[in-house]
Amino acid sequence: MTAATVLDAVTVEELAGRLDTAALTRIAHPQLSDDRSFSVDDAYRIQRALVTRRLGRGDRLTGIKLGFTSRRKAAQMGVDDVIVGTLTSGMMIADGTRIDLADFVHPRVEPEVAFRLAPGYDPRRGTADLSDVIDAVAPALEIIDSRYRNFRFSLPDVVADNTSASGFVIGRWHPVPSGLDNRGVLLEIDDQLVECGSTAEVLGDPLRAVPEALRMAARYGIPLEPGAILLAGAATPATYLTADTTVSATVSGLGRVRFNTTRSEPSEGETRG
Repeated sequence: MTAATVLDAVTVEELAGRLDTAALTRIAHPQLSDDRSFSVDDAYRIQRALVTRRLGRGDRLTGIKLGFTSRRKAAQMGVDDVIVGTLTSGMMIADGTRIDLADFVHPRVEPEVAFRLAPGYDPRRGTADLSDVIDAVAPALEIIDSRYRNFRFSLPDVVADNTSASGFVIGRWHPVPSGLDNRGVLLEIDDQLVECGSTAEVLGDPLRAVPEALRMAARYGIPLEPGAILLAGAATPATYLTADTTVSATVSGLGRVRFNTTRSEPSEGETRG
């Protein structure tokens, strides 16, 4: 592998096309870094081109998500900063509805805390007073689905792949309470506990994710409007999804969010990925 170089625009589009095809066909792709080295900044250029393809098919921007907000996970990847991905309307799943796992490659699920940007949000005002930035918080579930084989990737790979963003479910919105820093989080499948954790896993306090998300969005040119959703990061390790189950997350004081799974046909991503 050669040293990282700045990718030209044609290469950026070509690499974004590979990831887009992998998502559309549900067939996992080798890591992009297997045959070339590229920087994280170039990875965000690939991500932008990838999201642009979704928008060209009719999706709308709905928000952003953070990754590596767990200090342990960041240390495992050898990084000292969060990463950001883009959420679009095609990723939105209504609370309590059913999803088809055949629409994914090899999906996993994580419990999260979601924030909503306030009606008067103005990026020029900064984030000194979070009450001017966010107006609501909710329990959430994020479906992550790496388009790479074996769900393995380098840091630039996962950034290019839009941080594995694939789907999200938002529970009931609540006014933002004074304390979110150490609330219990449960991930259950068919009412059986599979993971438990704390909101403290998200940067020590998920409220700290808000200025971090806005900083990263500004740095990489991701536009945000009032009402946009911010997914703060996972509160527990991710769990593989299987068909014919009910998946739910509970955040203490915020309530429960859930969805059901089915599979209409075998996933090529699982058999060939």
